Amino acid sequence: MSKRDYYEVLGVTQDASDAEIKKAFRRMAMKYHPDRNPDDTAAEDSFKEVNEAYEVLSDAQKKAAYDQYGHAGVDPNMRGGQGGGFEGSFSDIFGDVFGDIFGGGGGGRRHSSVQRGADLRYTMDMSLEEAVRGVEKTIKVPSLVACETCDGSGAKPGSSAKVCGTCGGHGQVRMQQGFFSVQQTCPTCHGEGQVISDPCNDCHGHGRKEKTKTLSVKIPAGVDTGDRIRLAGEGEAGTHGGPAGDLYVQVHVRTHPIFERDGRNLYCEVPISFIDAALGGELEVPTLDGRVKLKVPAETQTGKMFRLRGKGVAPVRGGATGDLLVKVVLETPVHLSSRQKELLREFQQEMEQGNNKHSPKKAGFFDSVKKFFEDMT
Repeated sequence: MSKRDYYEVLGVTQDASDAEIKKAFRRMAMKYHPDRNPDDTAAEDSFKEVNEAYEVLSDAQKKAAYDQYGHAGVDPNMRGGQGGGFEGSFSDIFGDVFGDIFGGGGGGRRHSSVQRGADLRYTMDMSLEEAVRGVEKTIKVPSLVACETCDGSGAKPGSSAKVCGTCGGHGQVRMQQGFFSVQQTCPTCHGEGQVISDPCNDCHGHGRKEKTKTLSVKIPAGVDTGDRIRLAGEGEAGTHGGPAGDLYVQVHVRTHPIFERDGRNLYCEVPISFIDAALGGELEVPTLDGRVKLKVPAETQTGKMFRLRGKGVAPVRGGATGDLLVKVVLETPVHLSSRQKELLREFQQEMEQGNNKHSPKKAGFFDSVKKFFEDMT
């Protein structure tokens, strides 16, 4: 019986990428897998056919021979072709394709127990002043560090770890079920690839110990909430001599009672009396560098924004220093005496004699309201 086209078997076109071929193979292999189709000889034949197709199309040399000569190019019984036949078990294919699903690949490579340590994160709270000017702080970070007694090997001084006799140092073993092979973590070394017969008394064979490290961290000027500072090699120690991870210091700036920050600019609100707003004058305004005088012109309205240039924040990544934006908010007087109320009523009468020329916004608003209701009728 003639063989089907390998591209047809996997349901892909001849110009399909390696990723598309691999994805198609997974889908078809799962569909016809014997565990999903027990006692189904047709599914078993299809499963073998899918494996055979993928074994050719996943190999660049064999795929080129197949594209040029067809099945003859990869048939070991027809030496006129350019490639050899299938020289491995189905488990070899699955070791490559399903390794990322079931936790490892085949290929006969020895497992390495040397691993990089985990990264750590530390959240540092600071005031706005510290964030703007920069600060150096001491922090304490619990971590796993290399055992000094065994120098991180896990073995008692004078001894060393040995290659696991069960898995031969691969860290995984194969369980054969019919013609299908499943790869599992070695039960003897638990995936390490080596065993320690005489463990270190201090770390009990782990090679690492818990310890609280005290570190000095220099925070540059201009940082803001969300910024991170990387301290290379200050994370957890690696296993079996592997490199240490990194420590990331996450910046969190506390809420300030006066200022709000928006990037490089600072913002604050300053209350002003209606007399100062009407007649003008000087206000004392706070900045991070001290107090400054702000000249307020006559007839200033509530909500007016003043800009003090260069009184903001110098960005941590460089650039011009921002500004301080000062918003004046008109404050209505409270707890008035009888005499003060009387004076205000006299003032109000004087204002009303001016035909609203002293309150143009008020007059304009009520004119708009009047027109609105007239249009409705």
